[in-house]
Amino acid sequence: MTTHSTTKPKPHHLFLLLIQLLISTGVKGGCDSGCDLALASYYIAEGRNLTFISNLFGKPTSEILKYNPSVKDPNVIESQTRINVPFSCECLNGEFWGHTFLYRIQHGDTYKVIANTSFSNLTTEDWVSRVNSYPSTQIPDNVNVNVTINCSCGNRHVSKHYGLFLTYPLRLGDDLQGVAAESGVPAELLVRYNPTSDFSSGNGLVFVPAKDENGNFPPMKLRSVGISGGAIAGIAVAGASVVLVLALVLYVGLHRRRKVAEVSLLTLPGASEDQCSPLYHGLGNSLDKASESSVVASPRMTGITVDKSVEFSYGELDKATDGFSVANIIGQGGFGSVYYAQLRNEKAAIKKMDMQASNEFLAELKVLTHVHHLNLVRLIGYCVEGSLFLVYEYIENGNLSQHLRGSGRDSLTWGARVQIALDAARGLEYIHEHTVPVYIHRDIKSANILIDKNFRAKVADFGLTKLTEYGSSSLHTRLVGTFGYMPPEYAQYGDVSSKVDVYAFGVVLYELISGKEAIVKTNDPEGESKGLVALFEEVLGLSDPKEDLRQLVDPRLGDNYPLDSVFKVSQLAKACTHENPQLRPSMRSIVVALMTLSSATEDWDVGSFYENQALVHLMSGR
Repeated sequence: MTTHSTTKPKPHHLFLLLIQLLISTGVKGGCDSGCDLALASYYIAEGRNLTFISNLFGKPTSEILKYNPSVKDPNVIESQTRINVPFSCECLNGEFWGHTFLYRIQHGDTYKVIANTSFSNLTTEDWVSRVNSYPSTQIPDNVNVNVTINCSCGNRHVSKHYGLFLTYPLRLGDDLQGVAAESGVPAELLVRYNPTSDFSSGNGLVFVPAKDENGNFPPMKLRSVGISGGAIAGIAVAGASVVLVLALVLYVGLHRRRKVAEVSLLTLPGASEDQCSPLYHGLGNSLDKASESSVVASPRMTGITVDKSVEFSYGELDKATDGFSVANIIGQGGFGSVYYAQLRNEKAAIKKMDMQASNEFLAELKVLTHVHHLNLVRLIGYCVEGSLFLVYEYIENGNLSQHLRGSGRDSLTWGARVQIALDAARGLEYIHEHTVPVYIHRDIKSANILIDKNFRAKVADFGLTKLTEYGSSSLHTRLVGTFGYMPPEYAQYGDVSSKVDVYAFGVVLYELISGKEAIVKTNDPEGESKGLVALFEEVLGLSDPKEDLRQLVDPRLGDNYPLDSVFKVSQLAKACTHENPQLRPSMRSIVVALMTLSSATEDWDVGSFYENQALVHLMSGR
């Protein structure tokens, strides 16, 4: 049941509604269904024929020819022209429209060759590399790799008259008027479907309304909102920023002026005025559904050991933390304090954030409502009233930094340290390689790795997380994170890729070995500091580093560690912190390495690394 109110909404109610829309559709737009048909505009290079294209896309030539009436003889395909290839357009990971093809590797293939040559720029080298685990220059012959191509199912806010779209890679010489003339679609409409695209750039994708096999523009079928046109071409930070800024502007404006236009709000049946709305994880409501139909409230939870997030009132959180007592603070970060709570007869951790941290608040909601893994901290619920509140599962043993350097914590054995590293690596591997598009944490450090009662690790604090941007080699963004954990390309140029997290993880490995902080004070009379990475590189650069390495091992370990195992972890950390991000291993490779180390025999089998495509560059001495 939905209640439509004609009274003036409270500011935080509108902010909650915006949050619900962001969560249900995804900050980047989101989708919950695809469409049966999309077309790819394939540019035919010299030597390509219809048989090659048919095998590449898994479509019979007869099916392809339906959408290419100008081709009279299937055995004669003119080079340097385009051909339309049909494929299905799915909703991938609830985030965007696309289709993932399997491509069989031929000798000499690289991700660049696959993207630019085999698939004729319908995807990018960077995008192909992100959805596969093999290093680009070391892909085994005759294996299958994933190739993801974006598509569009239309945008009813632009036009309901177009429901079939062509994924069109721009080439040198293309321009808006030329594409419009070729497609038979007004230029103004193409701009509306692709608002951020430069049609004269000579590269990138645009999405163009296309004709079906009967030569007609089929109308759009009603479906859940997805990312359209230019938004798909970007999966862009700009798209999220616009929504977040809109939410903030609306909230601040309403909060200050205390007057709003009369609007119809969706409210929970039976909810009191101070009730904080539930996080609708898993309901998959589209923006259309949220604005035009009803939101059904889930039954009120009686506990918090459930997968779905729970609604909490401010009063309930206040009571659970003894009025947010200083005595209950168990953590402090750049965006707020974390409080221990006894909530509904269970333990929880509540992060209290200022309204100015709404970007970080929404980033955590975005990630932790879509991504679930044993080695990622679990979000229970949230509340927006006066401040922003996130409620997490309570992790009993604090964070890794406290165990390595804090008083009152037991020293970790070497075996426990390797296991913690493996757990954290698995959590990062999941967000890097098992979601499409992948997430980048951007603030990996020992303080953000939590330790449970069984001394297993969970990655926490996703307030700085970014979605990777489709169609670019890296994200360029403002500098955030923690010094000592930032790789050179990020600190200097703001370039973000998954290798930013890999670098920071390497610093954490050095912390596990040494017990030292990421920035170490030296014995220099002037009190200068040195990065932990530089400290280890000095030792690892020696011809026989093992004995000198002992001087860097955490004194709390005593002699209770296998030096060979410590050396191998240090070598892994060195690979992770390589100055060149392309030479750093993937998190999948790191997991394989740590699994080998944590095995009962702790054998370092070089052969197994080559078989698993893990750390080949490390074993070659780089």
